[in-house]
Amino acid sequence: MNRDDLIANYAAQGAFGASLGMGTRQALLMIDFAQAYFVRESPLYAEAPLALECASSLLIWARSRAIPVLHTRVEYNAQGIDGGYFFRKVPALQVFCAGNPLGDFEPAVRPLPDELVVTKQYASAFFGTSLASTLRTLGVDCVLIAGMSTSGCVRASALDTIQNGFIPIVVADACGDRHSAPHNASLFDLQAKYADVMTFAQVQAALDASHC
Repeated sequence: MNRDDLIANYAAQGAFGASLGMGTRQALLMIDFAQAYFVRESPLYAEAPLALECASSLLIWARSRAIPVLHTRVEYNAQGIDGGYFFRKVPALQVFCAGNPLGDFEPAVRPLPDELVVTKQYASAFFGTSLASTLRTLGVDCVLIAGMSTSGCVRASALDTIQNGFIPIVVADACGDRHSAPHNASLFDLQAKYADVMTFAQVQAALDASHC
């Protein structure tokens, strides 16, 4: 089945991809914008400067609209014991052991002092964290998602967003991956089943329209 056939198959009879809307109160979730993805010598390097640039613009825009912003980071102890089998499955995760500068935030998207940083050990921003409770306390029902990488932590977090009762909106041009194939495949599947996938410009237009 080629790509055109696949799209037609999913679109048939409106079986997939219904729009979830923007909710009534949004938050921005910035997932794992670590230097590990942007330093060429890193084993996790993903050549995604445009995603970082878009994410920086998205972050500035969200702050200007007083949209709550939450960031995630990955950190393990020196032996990676708290990463379990995930740490063993992906040896490159060693760059996130405590003290490694590759685990620090990219300067362009560094959290402000009053923005919550969720530290995690697994792919989903929700697994083993208090993120869901925090979003409910903030009165949020829709989560804008940007991050690294699309096929990994972004996908896992978007899936858990909807499973925890929030509307997930994946901002496609503010997400990056090591290769376009897993990036595009993940966005396609997320749009079909688990999230609304939008560009930054589409998100801006949708929120502007909802506040008219």
